[in-house]
Amino acid sequence: MADSTATEGANAPTEPVLEVTIGERVPKIRQIIIIALITAAFSMAWFAAVSILSTTFWDNSFVTANRWMVPVLVLLFTFVVGLCGKYLHAPNSIRGSLAEELMGGGGIDYSTFPGALLTSFFSLISGASVGPEGPLTTLVAQIAGWLGVKLKLAEQTMFGFVFAGIASALNGLVGNPLFCALLATELEKGDNKGALQFLAWNLVAGAIGYLFFALIGFPAFASSIAFTPLNALTPGYGLLAGVLGIVGVLLALFIGISFQAIGRIMDRIFRDRFIERIMAGGIIIAIVAYFLPELMFSGESQIHPIVANPAAYGVSVLLAFAILKVLLLALSFKSGYLGGPIFPTLFAATMVALALSLLFPSVPVTLFFTCIVAATVTLVLDAPLAAILLTVTVATASTYEIGYIAFATATALMLGGAIKRRIAQRTARQSGSAEQLT
Repeated sequence: MADSTATEGANAPTEPVLEVTIGERVPKIRQIIIIALITAAFSMAWFAAVSILSTTFWDNSFVTANRWMVPVLVLLFTFVVGLCGKYLHAPNSIRGSLAEELMGGGGIDYSTFPGALLTSFFSLISGASVGPEGPLTTLVAQIAGWLGVKLKLAEQTMFGFVFAGIASALNGLVGNPLFCALLATELEKGDNKGALQFLAWNLVAGAIGYLFFALIGFPAFASSIAFTPLNALTPGYGLLAGVLGIVGVLLALFIGISFQAIGRIMDRIFRDRFIERIMAGGIIIAIVAYFLPELMFSGESQIHPIVANPAAYGVSVLLAFAILKVLLLALSFKSGYLGGPIFPTLFAATMVALALSLLFPSVPVTLFFTCIVAATVTLVLDAPLAAILLTVTVATASTYEIGYIAFATATALMLGGAIKRRIAQRTARQSGSAEQLT
């Protein structure tokens, strides 16, 4: 449902994917364990570096005492991201779908790793609405791809090996040992030959990454937005779950339309002028950040004060936050920052849920939150089972809630599928009309 069309004219990078010599070896289990440990250790070091940079620049007394420094830092870090994209050929989030960003982008070109590493740091601390999962999977995929080439792995096993590395990193971030196993199963579109073997690698590496992060005490997504569990099973709540699934579809539609519209505008204005493109996006982000700091970054930290007291903001402000967060997410992606979609999407869905809970206070807020989030993420990532698991993990949902979440997700899938078919039919008719005219 989210934008899945490649936009032209962006510096993203322009070189073809690095051609490598593919071997004939199949990864052994010890090599899966090794890549899981390597990517888990790298991910932890990367998160530590992001945290240090963010604290150093944003949490010092001078910046907090001088609000005018907010747009200054936003523009400074944005300019660095632009330089990395132009001169280091760093990847970015301009092209492809949100699901592809979560998978680490398109092809694996590990020659861009230095630029990717730098742009990941400055994208995340720039104030843009991007999450850490996109840069993390991009970097981990490059590391695993490089190691796979050195091990002379067969081409048909490279996907499984690379995604095992991603599973180790991403499961630790999400805080669930099964998340990437479901995600990879749903997003893998090619031949299913060897699928069970790939799944086994994913489970092993994902469990290692999850345990690595958990033992260190990393603050994962798990339980990050934990409302009071809903332990009531009623037909009324079931019907409401279906309605909330429709709300999630509408939000996902808005996300997709925003990505397409902003992408076209940016392409039309800037074409291949990457630095001008990202600086234009940075100026808008800087202005919004100055007046509405709640909308800065991925929203992972900014969401908690709002969840704690939504009445202090009111329905109109919460809905405005949701709309602006989506627009900032689309602008951040299409301007050229490197980021992921999960937490900005969670932020927007949560704002809608909180607004509805203020309008209908007799309904548990957790029902609004879990059903809207699951339905929205289902269509954004095109991965319903992973979306359900993510929602359950983030909200620590009860067994009854899982039933409501499943119903909301099923509603979103059916309605979203119907909308996609309608769009495809209309596109086909328009293409046919254009051919007749020519």
